[in-house]
Amino acid sequence: MSQDLYELLGVARDADGDAIKKAYRRLARQLHPDVNPDPETQEKFKEVSRAYEVLSDPQKRAAYDRGGDPFGGGQAGFGQGAGFSFTDIMDAFFGGQPGAGGGGQGRGPRSRVRRGQDALIRLEISLAEAAFGVAKELKVDTAVLCTTCDGEGAAPGSHPIPCETCRGAGEVAHVQRSFLGEIRTLRPCAACRGFGSIIPEPCRDCAGDGRVRSRRTLTVKIPAGVDNGTRVQLSEQGEVGPGGGPAGDLYVEIHVGEHPTFTRHDNDLHCTVTLPMTAAALGTTLTLPTLEADVEQGADSGVETEFELEIGSGTQSGTQQVMRGRGVPGLRGGRGDLVVSVVVETPLRLDPRQEELLRELAAIRGEEAPTGQVRSTSAKSVFGRLRDAFNQHG
Repeated sequence: MSQDLYELLGVARDADGDAIKKAYRRLARQLHPDVNPDPETQEKFKEVSRAYEVLSDPQKRAAYDRGGDPFGGGQAGFGQGAGFSFTDIMDAFFGGQPGAGGGGQGRGPRSRVRRGQDALIRLEISLAEAAFGVAKELKVDTAVLCTTCDGEGAAPGSHPIPCETCRGAGEVAHVQRSFLGEIRTLRPCAACRGFGSIIPEPCRDCAGDGRVRSRRTLTVKIPAGVDNGTRVQLSEQGEVGPGGGPAGDLYVEIHVGEHPTFTRHDNDLHCTVTLPMTAAALGTTLTLPTLEADVEQGADSGVETEFELEIGSGTQSGTQQVMRGRGVPGLRGGRGDLVVSVVVETPLRLDPRQEELLRELAAIRGEEAPTGQVRSTSAKSVFGRLRDAFNQHG
């Protein structure tokens, strides 16, 4: 190859590595045999690749600039020297970092130390605990650091040693010949599984993994206002990673049990009270429990465990009364309401005296033979009522 290597790549003699790399990528896209199978173009591609192989390596480039043979053996022609890495060709198309020295730059050995996986555990709590918060103890079965080897994976008194197959690189080169010359690809070393080292005497407790499974007890603080599906994150309380790596996170997913009195809708609580028709007609005062009554409190805590609800005379079945600020506290502050729905109960059985009194009341009210009122199940809109009013006066 008699042509100047800098001229082949179209760069100045003082071009830096990035400029050389960009020039090679541009030419490789134009001259690669998969793009242009012409024999003359293929030969040009070999020369360009050969030039890049020299100029991308500082030592070979220095030897070439001094007028010497950068390969030290006087080989001529692509494919007869040290060989050009298939990785470099792929880098020209996909923008990777080309290797130096004709062998390609590998990824290096894999680390045995990796972050552990996150863990998920489900916790069922009561409605009151979800509303006001609670601290719970959890028994968690996860991977923890092996204390025998401190996560190294080797038996006490021993240590990992460099792999003789890959000499600690974690990768081995596989060479194939093609019309392009020698194409080398790097693959993880099968002997050490890409770690670059071998544990000659694995720890008996963890079998070389650096971690063991153990059951431990954690205390998790559930904030006030959580709901079904809320997840509480405990940082670094999940699985310890292989090789004693940092632990993942533990997520506690909340499931709220049903309450015998209250039903939750967002931050509002709903309950239903049933009244006899006489109480609904005459009015009464009811004593209802609060959600705080379910929380264990001291005798002098001053927490209100019940309240009085005034039922006005003539209350109809289905009436709702909203008690402001008696619902569930919000995660971001504030508190929902308590919505009390009234159901008026009609007596199923009457003794003769009760029946006599009811008939007397019906006679007094002129209700011995009521005809009933038939109404539409859907209320008219404001515009509908206005339209009807205009029609009546039209």
